Amino acid sequence: MKFPYGICDFYHIITEGYFYVDRTDRIRLIEEAGKHLLLVRPRRFGKSLLLSMLENYYDVAKADGFNTLFGHLSIGRNPTSRHNQYFVLKLDFSAVSSLGDAHEIQQALNDHINGCIEQFIAHYHNLLEYDIEINETNALRSFQSVLAAIQQTPYQLYLLIDEYDNFGNEVMMGSGSVSRQRYETLLYGEGVLKALFKAIKSASAGLGLDRVFITGVSPVVLSDVTSGYNIAKNIYLDPEFNDICGFWESEIEETLNQIVGACDMPLEKATEALAMMRIFYNGYCFGYDAAGYVYNPTLVLYFLEHLQRRCQYPRNLLDSNLAMDRDKITYISRLPGGERIILDAIDEETSLRIAQLADRFGVEDMLDASKDDTFMISLLYYFGVLTFGGDTELGKLILKIPNLVVRKLYVERIQEMLLPDLGDKNEALRVGEALFSTGDMQPLCDFIEERYFKVFDNRDYRWTNELTVKTAFLTLLFNDTFYIMDSETELERGYADLTMILRPDMRRYPLLDILMEFKYIGLKDLGLSGAEVKQMGREELKALAPIQKKLAESKANLRGYRQALEVKYGNELRLHSYIVVALGFDRLVWEAV
Repeated sequence: MKFPYGICDFYHIITEGYFYVDRTDRIRLIEEAGKHLLLVRPRRFGKSLLLSMLENYYDVAKADGFNTLFGHLSIGRNPTSRHNQYFVLKLDFSAVSSLGDAHEIQQALNDHINGCIEQFIAHYHNLLEYDIEINETNALRSFQSVLAAIQQTPYQLYLLIDEYDNFGNEVMMGSGSVSRQRYETLLYGEGVLKALFKAIKSASAGLGLDRVFITGVSPVVLSDVTSGYNIAKNIYLDPEFNDICGFWESEIEETLNQIVGACDMPLEKATEALAMMRIFYNGYCFGYDAAGYVYNPTLVLYFLEHLQRRCQYPRNLLDSNLAMDRDKITYISRLPGGERIILDAIDEETSLRIAQLADRFGVEDMLDASKDDTFMISLLYYFGVLTFGGDTELGKLILKIPNLVVRKLYVERIQEMLLPDLGDKNEALRVGEALFSTGDMQPLCDFIEERYFKVFDNRDYRWTNELTVKTAFLTLLFNDTFYIMDSETELERGYADLTMILRPDMRRYPLLDILMEFKYIGLKDLGLSGAEVKQMGREELKALAPIQKKLAESKANLRGYRQALEVKYGNELRLHSYIVVALGFDRLVWEAV
């Protein structure tokens, strides 16, 4: 098999025999949904390939190749009457630079539209009798000339716009008044972007434009062009489009079986690989009532291509092309209250909850200092680093981190927030490695007492309990190169606080599996001051009745979790389990079980 990693050209994928998961059956649903549609999905989630599919399906100039492209696919066996009935003009705003002043950005957008129209002229020159005039300084005039030429034919225009919000988001996530001025010049008054959408709306009123399909990462820009383009229908939360760009597990499973066979691996390797992919890549849900979770297609293709080429898993399971999403988490963390949102997100027990997703916010919302939880959580959803996780008994939406590779992005940001000093980071790596290789918990506990707890104590977080302790350990120990890491792991109808199970491909190294349970005791409950606790020895602290009670409570649970893990993983498990009790933000007492 050939995997089209980084390829979003439908024509080349089909004609050159690349791996393709058929989503052509959604074309009929798209036609039925409306004439002006907006679909938002995270970066690198297959939006460009979707538009390329539509482009090839509707292009009148590609009618002779319909059977070659679509005959073996779902829509080819039952096509709609609109196939190959349109002139198609495609704009890709990700190609528009956001650098420079407002005038330079306007010129970049103008040049891009004119360039796309020039390609349009070359592609359809045999079907156009009326000459299209390119206005070098005014792309909207060029667009009007396109419409005039189309009206002299029996066909209409299908307009595709990819990443419509790309350069707008880049401008907004800049800093200071210059960023605001650039964006406002584009969208307010007679800004070029707003003028473009006004022209699109006008063209749909009998001037030759029949359908528009727009993709983007968020509805931010659309909010600011509403007065000029208020006819777009948002379909990104419709459950029937939940998987339009993602993969179902069954589709991946079949492919894994083929790769494992080609690599002469035991068949159980396919089951093992799927279990890993489920933890690292699954978990995206794009509709309130969507039936199930889908996999990130870019990550899946990255994994499958590597597995087929080398017959082993990629060492780094986070594709570097998606690591840029870390910048979006950083952006939120720097907003007032944003640090708390990032910290709350990594805890499955509390989760993030909002009444409804914000679907209309513009530059004033993005650049203004006052932002509530709904705004920040909604943006994290659109950026693809949160997803729907059900709802509460009272109907609030639960938002959660979709999978382990995205959790890594949060952990890295939290490490930067709490340990900005490089020396501290290097020391954290050292004490973590000591635990992984020898099982010695003490250096890690010493580090948390001396460095981490001081940071937590000086910040205004709304919780001081087991979650604080778990956050400290999770962010310091997170290592997805060697471990499958999870917090609140379900084991025999119970939940372990933190498990670190070696990846199957990393068991060749002499590292330990780790299981941890955390408890918290406030200093008032101990009847001691911080100074007194710091003066006492660890064995002396461990002998205190409240601590003995916490240790006893945890031992039974931990033994049960341990047994469940041993049943699940068998003799290959090298499990060390621990109970860690935090005494305020001052001391840690631990015991191996």
